Amino acid sequence: MKKIKDFSLYFVASEEYSEGKNAKEVAEQAISGGIDILQMREKNKTRGELEKLGRTLLSLCKERDITFIVNDDAYLARDIGACGVHLGQEDIKGYADGEVRGIIGDDGIIGISTHSFNQFENANKKDFDYIAFGPIFSTPTKDYSIGVGDIEKVSEISTKPVIFIGGINLSNVDAILDKGARNIAAIRAIAAAQDIKGAARNLKTKIKARG
Repeated sequence: MKKIKDFSLYFVASEEYSEGKNAKEVAEQAISGGIDILQMREKNKTRGELEKLGRTLLSLCKERDITFIVNDDAYLARDIGACGVHLGQEDIKGYADGEVRGIIGDDGIIGISTHSFNQFENANKKDFDYIAFGPIFSTPTKDYSIGVGDIEKVSEISTKPVIFIGGINLSNVDAILDKGARNIAAIRAIAAAQDIKGAARNLKTKIKARG
């Protein structure tokens, strides 16, 4: 089973934030730059389009031993053979207790988004393989941010890997790493960069230096 390892760079791939570039092109460059995890987050595609793209991205990830995660849909993750699924607070309400594990299996990875310390504490007690915590900084994907105040506490008490997310880029990532963060997620900092490979490489270098 693939596990989320500490000092990982988690890239959320979304054509919405890729400045007109297609998902495969962005993924190829980000993988070349050294990302460890790739999440497919596409909100405006049909099920058929998601299956096709998901299989393409999964193939790219397998070639380089990258963990491939599908956003929102546990059934899609299972059907295309992804490593796991990432669920939001609203997404998880659509599944009965234990249902997601039953869908993707004991070897599958389940991630959950949390947006407050209380949500994090709740997730920390449940059957998730990693917890995303954020948005730390302002970002177009959310209309709020939670700041850096809880990073040290979350990092200390978590029983599983924590992925810090939300507006993180090369200019502010050190502020998070300085507080004990081990895993960082990026969307626009990589997807919207002119040099995607270089943007991923620069972020990964900073994270790796703390390992």
